[in-house]
Amino acid sequence: MPLTPFSKQQLLPQEEKLEVARHKSELFIGIPKETSYQERRICLTPDAVNSLVSHGHRVLLEAGAGESASYTDKEYSDAGAEITQDPKKVFSCPMILKVEPPTSAEIEMINPNTIIISAIQLKTRKKEYFEKLAKKKITAFAFEFIKDDDGSYPAVKSLSEIAGTASILIAAELMINNQFGKGLLFGNITGVAPTDVVIIGAGTVGEFAAKTALGLGANVKVFDNSITKLRRLQNNLKHPIFTSTIQPKGLLKALRRCDVAIGAMRGQNRTPVVVTETMVEHMKKGAVIVDVSIDTGGCFETSEITTHEKPTFIKNNVIHYCVPNIPSRYSKTASLSISNILTPYLIQIAEDGGVESAIRCNRGLKNGLYFYHGILTSKSIGDWFDLPNSDINLIVF
Repeated sequence: MPLTPFSKQQLLPQEEKLEVARHKSELFIGIPKETSYQERRICLTPDAVNSLVSHGHRVLLEAGAGESASYTDKEYSDAGAEITQDPKKVFSCPMILKVEPPTSAEIEMINPNTIIISAIQLKTRKKEYFEKLAKKKITAFAFEFIKDDDGSYPAVKSLSEIAGTASILIAAELMINNQFGKGLLFGNITGVAPTDVVIIGAGTVGEFAAKTALGLGANVKVFDNSITKLRRLQNNLKHPIFTSTIQPKGLLKALRRCDVAIGAMRGQNRTPVVVTETMVEHMKKGAVIVDVSIDTGGCFETSEITTHEKPTFIKNNVIHYCVPNIPSRYSKTASLSISNILTPYLIQIAEDGGVESAIRCNRGLKNGLYFYHGILTSKSIGDWFDLPNSDINLIVF
């Protein structure tokens, strides 16, 4: 009998082994009321809640969480959310959505192995915050680090668009201030010279500030040290405007003539101070400075942090508006923006069968992950706070 490398059984047609379908997971999301000072936004709108509930997920909302963004508990309840007065119940959910990072007291209420999606605001964090997350074996995503398919950061971009547009509208209000404003209308009125606006920084904030100012008929000058950014801004505006690299002589000349100056610079750590106090002293009486980059230190030497309740001060006869977190002033628009970004990711996490599968499938989502079951996975945070960290690619294959 001839020898064959296969047995008779092996030569028979075999069943085809197909990939096992992914099991969808059901999310149970808790949305607590924001307790941080001046925070008025909420992560999900009633429409987003309705979308999630219709996909079979549960949403537990702390009563009054959406009020400062002009959303009532009834709207959320009608959308399918469960409402509770007890914050402990909300923080005991397996997934928590917040705009601001949870406080130490809130972390105490969170169960071990919970998933948190919030902003991280690295500049305001302390080492203890990360140590507490590690102790509770938390999995945490920072929505400002989540990347889109094109490599951009959608949450940062969206909120920068709001801040840029808002900076011009705020300046327009301040220019008609009865006590000290110049009484100037922003519009390009026939026979009247247009308002002069100087924008320092050609990123997303600068681009949307320029768009809004041009739309109102202002004369715009943009300064930035990156020719690439200036070129991109010119192309995106589809409107010829004055652009220049930052040189003290040219910048001073523009600031002396301008009615409004917008600080829209961004630095890796602290924003560089580009406008000195001497330059501000040379500005017109009643001119307006809106320093959007005050979140990271400000690019005007005369800038000091102010609040939404008392947003301005006058220094060297110039009105200064230096409120950090400008998007929170437009809480409904900002909430819609955050909600539109987060909802598809939440649905995808569930469709993929949970966080583990989702971060395998989506590199952009993986980029937003900075804690995985209590293991710090962000090298930049580890280096910043001198904490041990691991590469997520070595943990999740």
